[in-house]
Amino acid sequence: MTHFLDAAIEAARAAGELLRQNFHQPLRVDAMFKHDIKLEIDVRTQALITQLLLAKFPEHALYGEEGIEGDQSAEYQWIVDPLDGTVNYFYGIPHFCTSIALRRNDEIVVGVIYDPIREEIWTGVKGEAPLLNGKPFRVSERTELSEAVISVGLSKTGQTIREGMPLLQDMVQRARKCRLLGSAALDMAYVACGRFDAYIEQGISIWDVAAGWLLIEGAGGTVKMEPRRDMKDKYMVTASNGRVELGLGS
Repeated sequence: MTHFLDAAIEAARAAGELLRQNFHQPLRVDAMFKHDIKLEIDVRTQALITQLLLAKFPEHALYGEEGIEGDQSAEYQWIVDPLDGTVNYFYGIPHFCTSIALRRNDEIVVGVIYDPIREEIWTGVKGEAPLLNGKPFRVSERTELSEAVISVGLSKTGQTIREGMPLLQDMVQRARKCRLLGSAALDMAYVACGRFDAYIEQGISIWDVAAGWLLIEGAGGTVKMEPRRDMKDKYMVTASNGRVELGLGS
């Protein structure tokens, strides 16, 4: 898997450099919604990633937030979020990333998350210890919810916000702290390396969490993904260190 990982790292760093160059610059808005924004830079960044990856692996497919390329039934499929944290990016908040995963059939085998502002890159290959800037990491050892830091995402629809608010209220009371930072991929990376103890969200897309899923499991944590029957291609995700008891039921 080394050549796949190297290609993902190269693409993530190139994407991060493009995002860094355009941060705090005038941005073209393609669409603006009640709880979300679509920027031209998202599309341009995915195009760059697509060019770099499919030039090396033309037989592969790519499934991204900004569109798909190639035969989606191919053995290898890249899963890409070119800019996770678009609203943060638009408002000048330096908390966003690029997330790239490689799925072979139904299994995630490579994952890379790159934060170009902090210059932190999380990398993982199935069956190997994941790395943060070249150094191994593990999930946290905390077992008590009262000592835990939990990220609770509220997603982008009225329904997922309504579903997330009772959970947030519950966790605010029982956990040490709750955080809503605006980048699901970085939330997953933070769980993987022990900064967060858990991340919970009611409606998320696979490109937001695919790379982080591999990283968390490689670092000793657990990820539970449940498809939503009422929202196409959306999942409920609970990711944790596998030690802290969240008390969410079955």
